[in-house]
Amino acid sequence: MSEWFRVGDDGCITLELHIQPGAKTTGCAGLHGDALKIRLAAPPVDGRANLALLRFLADALKLPPATVVLKSGHASRRKVIEVRGAPPDAVAALAQPS
Repeated sequence: MSEWFRVGDDGCITLELHIQPGAKTTGCAGLHGDALKIRLAAPPVDGRANLALLRFLADALKLPPATVVLKSGHASRRKVIEVRGAPPDAVAALAQPS
């Protein structure tokens, strides 16, 4: 299993992410230490980058937005996200180059 995500006993998946807000485009940029790096086109102002991150992950995993929750790191580049209802292989595929 990868270091940047883990599956809990309840099936909930916890993601460790490193976020780069204000990028040219939004997308996964590979691993950054023990976290998955995600570039966001949204600026880190008034929670816009956090909202863009949650929307991006929900879209990428084909899940309703309510199933992707920011657990910690609201004002940090390092974020912990909780995902419910996604298969682990779909989450692992986020780190694969397109």
